[in-house]
Amino acid sequence: MAKRYRVLIGGEWVGDGAKGIEVVNPYDDTVIGIVPEASAEDVERAIVAAGQGFLAISGTPAYQRAEILERTAEFIRRDKEEIAGIIAREAGKSWRYALSEAERSAETFSFAAQEAKATHGELVPMDASPVSAGRFGFYLRTPIGIIGAISPFNFPLNLVAHKVAPAIAAGNAVILKPATKTPLVAIKLAELMVEAGLPAGALNLVIGSGATVGNQLVEDERLAMITFTGSPPVGKEIKARCGMKRVTLELGSNSPTIIEADGNVDAAVGRCVVGSFANSGQVCISVQRIFVQRGRYDEFVDKFVAATGRLQVGDPLDKGCDIGPMISRKELERAVSWLEEAKKLGAKVAAGGGVLGNCLQPTILTGGTREMQVMCSEVFAPIVSVLPYDTFDEALEMANDSVYGLQAGVYTSDINKAFLAVKRLDVGGVIINDVPTFRVDHMPYGGNKQSGLGREGLRYAMEEMTNIKMVCINL
Repeated sequence: MAKRYRVLIGGEWVGDGAKGIEVVNPYDDTVIGIVPEASAEDVERAIVAAGQGFLAISGTPAYQRAEILERTAEFIRRDKEEIAGIIAREAGKSWRYALSEAERSAETFSFAAQEAKATHGELVPMDASPVSAGRFGFYLRTPIGIIGAISPFNFPLNLVAHKVAPAIAAGNAVILKPATKTPLVAIKLAELMVEAGLPAGALNLVIGSGATVGNQLVEDERLAMITFTGSPPVGKEIKARCGMKRVTLELGSNSPTIIEADGNVDAAVGRCVVGSFANSGQVCISVQRIFVQRGRYDEFVDKFVAATGRLQVGDPLDKGCDIGPMISRKELERAVSWLEEAKKLGAKVAAGGGVLGNCLQPTILTGGTREMQVMCSEVFAPIVSVLPYDTFDEALEMANDSVYGLQAGVYTSDINKAFLAVKRLDVGGVIINDVPTFRVDHMPYGGNKQSGLGREGLRYAMEEMTNIKMVCINL
């Protein structure tokens, strides 16, 4: 029988008698765990516990918060193979990427530990005005309170880490609602943080749908902030419901990569394979649109198709596997329908396109047009479109032709073109000579337009999670 799990509220593991949610392995549809579904009363308990937890964690010295976070990082490294197995089973992520996520998450907590000791205010030159000359001024950064963290399925540990770690580093309490499809690794993380010495109530874990548990957190006035990663429609609804709360939204994208004639095509091919198809394309910054200068277009497509054909599709627990399943049959069917629409509108399948069990083969399309959903929306599947262009200005316009603006990649050996891209691309991050899928966990990360509000990355997230308190002393 599938293992039954409990959740953490107020420092206690609870939920034995609660209604259960089945956690399903998306590769073979087996039930791998049953987690308690939170009731309104459970969420209320979590909010009350978080209020007490905030008093404890905000009063904990920075060096002690740093020690808790660093011990958590150590425990993740210690248990990384177990953690990778959990991620592979519940998210369908291939072993190599699941193990990489565990290692990245440990680094995320280590960065948070460093930032916990580095957060500070600064002096304000009061004598810049004759009115305040003779006064001494400075400001502090103070924790804002209880943070509701709503995380997605595609990085079920590291995107939790990007919400929980900076919140604790800044001295806030957290109520975490992980995706119902992938809650098991979040429970494991909570276990490790308790082991690391986190005060009771500083982290509380509730599981349930966005329409019930999520809305209760979003609407409750005792929470000071909501940090959410997910789809733009849900992000817009959260923003409309949250009232005066602070909100960070990391939403969708259809990330472009531009490959100029003077760019390194061979390097671009290898990185585009990873950027397009890792985690079955279920990454916010997956490569979805590739624009190649017409003189190198055929060369790139031939090499890209050949490299993609070498990928192994199958059981994510097989250590030779490159591509596992989509997160659910529903999402697989949605992706296939978008693919069929693109074909009817004139797109050609250069590679892949087939379904193997719950897996979609890595798929390369040519002949795409802007009205196709695989081009204008976030496909969130192993489907990428390759299009030619003539001038660099045209490529920049094509890349910007999107409601999204998360990250973009540009391959060029011309520094002037690189800086022109930096200036012209309306995105949160421009990655030169790499794909937009590149991210390290201490850099500012977030998007423009419908890709979201605010920034993640430990120091930048902590700025969102703190208030400035000005102090003015009349000498």
